[in-house]
Amino acid sequence: MTIPNGIPGIEDRVNLLYTCGVKRGRLDLDRFVDSASTRAAKLFGLFPRKGTIAVGSDADLVIYDPDYRGVVTAISHHVNNDYSGFEGMKIEGRPSVVTVRGKIQVRDGKFVGERGRGRMLKREPSHF
Repeated sequence: MTIPNGIPGIEDRVNLLYTCGVKRGRLDLDRFVDSASTRAAKLFGLFPRKGTIAVGSDADLVIYDPDYRGVVTAISHHVNNDYSGFEGMKIEGRPSVVTVRGKIQVRDGKFVGERGRGRMLKREPSHF
């Protein structure tokens, strides 16, 4: 028996949340940031190292371009999938710059950083 592995989409989730939430008036910008960053870091036991801009945090920052317009396509993905469940959906906004521990890793949708800069973080299980 083959069990489906779900839908690929990690690369698109934040952009779809912004497009369908913020741009459609269903989610304000503060709630978007809280959902995509702060609350996620808390749920995964990584706050305050992640999910906030503060002394002692990792300086992983996203500068978001609300004026970007694009279309989700499997061909343009950076993940190793040959399809997208969101194929053809229009997005409004995307990260223009992403830093990892203070160094630019992504600029305008392209990886420009240092390979291996990411780190796996040990964390305690969180129960919510």
